[in-house]
Amino acid sequence: MSEPLPLPEGFAVGHWSDPEGRTGCTVVIPPPDTRGGVWIQGGGPGTRETETLGPFTRSEEASAVLLTGGSAFGLAAADGVARWLEQHGRGYPTPAGRVPLVPTAVIYDLAAGDAKARPGPEQGYAACEAAAPGVPERGAVGVGTGATVAKLAGRERARAGGLGYAAARTGAGEIVATIAAVNGVGDVIAEDGSILAGARGDDGERLRGAEVLAEMTEMPELKIPEGNTTLVCVCTDAYLDKRTCGMVARAATAGIARAIDPTFTPVDGDLVFCLASGSEAPRPFSGMQIGSLAATVAAAAIRDAVR
Repeated sequence: MSEPLPLPEGFAVGHWSDPEGRTGCTVVIPPPDTRGGVWIQGGGPGTRETETLGPFTRSEEASAVLLTGGSAFGLAAADGVARWLEQHGRGYPTPAGRVPLVPTAVIYDLAAGDAKARPGPEQGYAACEAAAPGVPERGAVGVGTGATVAKLAGRERARAGGLGYAAARTGAGEIVATIAAVNGVGDVIAEDGSILAGARGDDGERLRGAEVLAEMTEMPELKIPEGNTTLVCVCTDAYLDKRTCGMVARAATAGIARAIDPTFTPVDGDLVFCLASGSEAPRPFSGMQIGSLAATVAAAAIRDAVR
């Protein structure tokens, strides 16, 4: 398999991982003045500062994006990211200095390992220190360390999730890259519709989560586990304004639906960020093109996480 395209110029991704506690965090640090948008699709999100990316808020930029384990406890890791950014002169300009804006989203990995092992400020800072350009490390690293999928037949039958990456170019030469933290309740689906990562029954037969759900006569609390999420961050060197970043993030959720089934459930906190660093004037319909491509590479990054 050929190496994927690297991140767009100026972007860096860093991980902090705890293999024993089965948790971690991943930070995406874009170039200064990068615009950002977000689209929240799942029914159980855990977030911080996502409102700053809304189309009616004044700030344009996202100083960094943090994807973290630890459920709501892991939101504290954003404090360490903010401290690192402040030390490096990054953030939204105010009369008293720059204030870092760190939109953050979490996955629930508390049941995967040590429930008391959670990323905090020091771990968020460490992820920033480790951030590097190029092709990010993938698999059971960072926010993907304790990720699991295919939990509709119960957590005891779950499969490993992880962190994936994919990238492609538009016809105009812009890079559209995606990082995906894959911790969904559903199965990961291959390009041909077969199951890449799914549960198995007592006799070793492959179970299709959507069919298991459809055939249930009742849904006991322990049968449909709480706490799942697929998080995606789209990074592009195209010029997109803040509003269009939100539209691209919304379009990219189609990639989650292509690669995970079922998805966007009440027990998933599925969410997509979009970061755009380009400075040249936008091309007509560039948001439509980039949104379509973002869905394609989001699906590829999700599959990469379990391959």
